[in-house]
Amino acid sequence: MLQRIYAIFAARNREFMRDRGALAWNIIMPVIFMFGLAFAFSGEGRDQYTVGVLQSAPGIDYSRHPFLETRFIEFVTIRDEAVAFRKVERHQIDLLVQFDDASRYWVNPESPQGYFAERLLLQADAEAGGQLQKQQISGDAIRYVDWVLPGILGMNMMFSCLFGVGYVVVRYRKNGFLKRLRATPLRPAEFIVAQVGSRLMLVLIVTAFVYTGTHLILDTRMEGSYLTLLLVALVGSMSMVSLGLLIAARVTSEELAGGLLNLISWPMMILSGVWFSLEAAGPAVQNLASAFPLTHILNSARAVMLDGATILDVAPSLMMLTALSLVFLGLGARFFRWAPS
Repeated sequence: MLQRIYAIFAARNREFMRDRGALAWNIIMPVIFMFGLAFAFSGEGRDQYTVGVLQSAPGIDYSRHPFLETRFIEFVTIRDEAVAFRKVERHQIDLLVQFDDASRYWVNPESPQGYFAERLLLQADAEAGGQLQKQQISGDAIRYVDWVLPGILGMNMMFSCLFGVGYVVVRYRKNGFLKRLRATPLRPAEFIVAQVGSRLMLVLIVTAFVYTGTHLILDTRMEGSYLTLLLVALVGSMSMVSLGLLIAARVTSEELAGGLLNLISWPMMILSGVWFSLEAAGPAVQNLASAFPLTHILNSARAVMLDGATILDVAPSLMMLTALSLVFLGLGARFFRWAPS
């Protein structure tokens, strides 16, 4: 019995070691993630809070108030009052202050980081004579659960689309199922369309079920049209499925496919605003995030659910997602391979 176990054990090890792509990817991918995360989120004196400064001038005079000299806080200049209030409501900034003629501040009572930022502000203001006045936020405060729900749904959609299509197609190719399909009149484009349609239906059903349950139980906010939200989910799912098919177009190893899919999905999950806003992130990180399909999906979904955005309001994001889908599908059909070479 031990000999048989050892034979299978050794055979599996040799199979993995001979798969150069999977072996290299298991070594390279963690290093890539570490460097990427270090670039995006680390560094000396990394800021813990984001505070908006409402003023008309572009620069911030840090000597105007002791609070502006507080370490580990990123101060962001905001000129438009309505935009500033919306950022506080949407948890994009933790606190909003104004040090003009009327010294005052705004905080979202549902924001955990806003609570601690307010404590720091009041302590610094007490040293300066206590001149700040607390103001109510215009409109209803957005709970964190309302803000994070689109991120949870989008993340679940992303993993379901990428791994539910990309990983499965690679397994089909590896076990010879695609090779048998090649003997039929089925063309690559037809196979891809069938895969897209099947996964879209399943993802939309699951997402609708999860959203309905959380909406009824937690009474989450929904200001826009359900039809618009459905359109965002449909177009977003199509872009994710298309991306998964592109990854699986020529890959023959399940280990390599898993590595490639993780390389795509994890940066999107971290940088697309699933759990937290990237308002204080550097321009390079924000530009990178804008290239991800998940970023456009979450921005559109939050605009519909929290701001009541219409189809016209989210049209630019929908057009971008549609263009990405067409590119991914075209490249996937062009480079699709039925069987391992």
